[in-house]
Amino acid sequence: MTVSAANVENGTAGRVTVTRAARRAIDALLAAQGGPVMFVQSAGCCDGSDPMCFSSGEFLLGEGDMLVGVVHGCTFHMNADQYEALGRPRLVLDVEPGTPGGFSLAAGDGLRFVTRTKAPERHTS
Repeated sequence: MTVSAANVENGTAGRVTVTRAARRAIDALLAAQGGPVMFVQSAGCCDGSDPMCFSSGEFLLGEGDMLVGVVHGCTFHMNADQYEALGRPRLVLDVEPGTPGGFSLAAGDGLRFVTRTKAPERHTS
């Protein structure tokens, strides 16, 4: 089953939580950016993978991307097929030392954002 674009109303958007350290980093980033940011989980979703972080609206989402969470006022998106393939996991946004790859915004203070996974939902028939 492929999930179409999800939204807050259909309940799929509550799949991401944020740690206290990540919340502090988001606060600092919001102040520095002067506006909201968005997260996009790209290629892979194993523990410690980097989500991309951009100024809100800067990254063009594709038709297959879905909203999986709103973390501290910032949207978090993921490819719907990837989300299904991983068993509809719950995600935790955290920070750790280092700098992000590519064009992603750093979390500040020498930190980068990372995604950690919780066990996927168990489906019963």
